[in-house]
This record gives sequence, structure tokens and C-alpha cells, in this order.
Amino acid sequence: MKITVLLLALVCLIGAPLAGVHLSGGSAGDFMEFPPASLAVTIDHAPFSRTVFFILLILTVMVISPFIIRVITYNEQAPEQVRTRSVFPLWGWVGLVILATGWILAWTRFPWFSQMQPHTFTIPWTGYIIVVNALLYKRTGRSLPTHEPFYFVSLFVSSALFWWYFEFLNQFTQNWYYVNTETLGRFEFFIYATLPFATVLPAVISTFRLMETFPGISRGLDRYTAVPVSHKRTFAIFGGFVATVALAATPILPGHLFHMLWLAPLVIIAAAMVIAGVPTFLSSITRGSWRSVWLLALSGLICGFFWEMWNYFSYTRWEYAVPFVQRFEIFEMPVLGYAGYLPFGLQCGLMALLVKHMLNPSTRWVKP
Repeated sequence: MKITVLLLALVCLIGAPLAGVHLSGGSAGDFMEFPPASLAVTIDHAPFSRTVFFILLILTVMVISPFIIRVITYNEQAPEQVRTRSVFPLWGWVGLVILATGWILAWTRFPWFSQMQPHTFTIPWTGYIIVVNALLYKRTGRSLPTHEPFYFVSLFVSSALFWWYFEFLNQFTQNWYYVNTETLGRFEFFIYATLPFATVLPAVISTFRLMETFPGISRGLDRYTAVPVSHKRTFAIFGGFVATVALAATPILPGHLFHMLWLAPLVIIAAAMVIAGVPTFLSSITRGSWRSVWLLALSGLICGFFWEMWNYFSYTRWEYAVPFVQRFEIFEMPVLGYAGYLPFGLQCGLMALLVKHMLNPSTRWVKP
């Protein structure tokens, strides 16, 4: 049952946008090349619209402000749940060196390093993951690489597949594209891209684990507004169907439904996990606990900031072409684009939970 449901979800995730292309009169075969390299923009995107910008800005503020207000105004002091250790592990210092070295190499143009210049993005992210886990170890005495090594390695493998899926989706909307990749052959581009893609899930989940050790960041969100849902599987089936339709409509109206790249897969994956009986942190909101949801969204945003920052001065980098809101950039990303990292953090959490469940199906995991 579980495998069937998850395979059906995979069919929806891949087949829905291809079906949309077919319905719009295009050829689905044009989107089946591998790797799906986003190297140019051929869609005529709508120019900046002040009206659309402010509507989306208001909606974003309406979604996140209740959580911020709750954390700020909650009176009861959050209990300290961890005991701070005095020793930062040696491997954490190694991570700092890797991070600093990668950052320098990415943002400079040393002649002796010119052949490797397109391949620098993985280095600072490897250092980031090590440093975050070292901080987690310092605060709790535990970390992903020291206490969950198999799960940790599995996150890297699944992360590469996970982000290649978004590269597949980007073909239908062309919201980002890569520059200075002309010297890379197709196979070389695949290797170059897969390595940094493999760091996405480990970075977000490591950040989430570290954020959990600071109770004040999510103060009051474990006892917040409950969203009771009766007939969860029926609700999940309906939600998954609507999200699949929306994902199929995205290639038909890419300039208006581009945000579905970040929302529709989230709903489809969540629905499949509910139907398959895989426990997720989303079930906690029915009891009024939004803590994991908030921290995962925040972790996605934090990693998003570093992704964009390290990308900005890198030689091989991505740039954006987002309809209606391509204005007020922070690094290359238009400011409203950062809102997409919030649901993306939730998707990372769900994927990490799915990986955990596949490694040990008998355990009722609820936290990535």
C-alpha cells in the first residue's frame, strides 16, 4: 500500500507538468532531456507589476506575521532544553577552514585556480554543514554525522535527486538559469551540479536541528492554534488532487502559476505520506503545535540567504527571471522570491522524514 501510494505520487509529480505541456499543444518530449539544464530563458516573462508585488507581499506578511507575533508576545519563558558544552569539536574547526577556503575561492579569480573556478559552490556548503553540526554537538552532545551517520549520508544521496526534480520543474517556468557554464559538457554539468545539489537536504535539516536547541526562537508555538482535521485521508486525497491539477496547469500558464513549483509538490508529497500512513510533523498542527513547521520554514529561509549570498560573486552562478516581481533584489534573488524558501523548508523536512521512514519503516518518526 505504502509503495503504491508513493509511486502514484511520483507519477503525479513528474507526469502532471508533462500532461500540462501536452494539453497546451506542446511536445512533452522536449522536457525529457537529461540533465534538465536551465541555461537560457525562452519564455517571455511579464514585466514588474507594482500591484502584483504588493498583493503577494501582503499575503506573505499575513502568513508569517501571526507566528512572529506569537513568538514575540508569548509571556511564558521557554524552558532551556539543552546543556551548553564548553568544547567545540576539532572537526568543527576543520569545517570552518573548509567554509572559509571555499568562500574565498568562490569569490576570487586566482589564475592558478581558473580550471576549477566553476566547481567551487560545494566547498562552502560542505563547510557549512560541518560547522552547523559541530555547533549542534557543542550544545547537545549529538549531531547527525556522529550519531546518525547512515541517515546523514542518505540525506546527501536523496538531496541530489530531490533538487534535480526542481531543475526538471524549472523547465516549465524558467524562473532561474545558470551562467558561465559554456565550458562544461553535458556530463560535466551533471557532475558539477549534482555535487552542490547533494548538500541541500543536509544543510536544511542540520540547520533545523540546531534551531531546535534555541527554544526562544519558537516560543509559544508548541501551544498555538489547533487545526482539527477529520477524515484526514479524504482531505489528503482532495488536496493531492487539487495540487496535481495546479501542477499540470503550470506549463499552460507559467507566468501566473510559477509559484506552484514550491506549493504543489509540497501538498502532493504531504498528501501521499498521510494516505500511506507515514507520520509527519504536519500532524502536530491538528494539536496546536506549529513548532516544527515554523523551524523548518525558518531553516529553509536561513539556508536560502546563504545560497543566494555565496552565489552572488561566484563565477558559475544562477540568475533569476521571475514574472511580476523581478525587482528589489537581495543578491540575485528578488526580495519576494525569498518567500519561496519557507515552503521549500517544509518540503525538505518531509523528504528527510520519508528518507528516515524508508531506512526504518517500523519506527514512527515525526521529526526529520
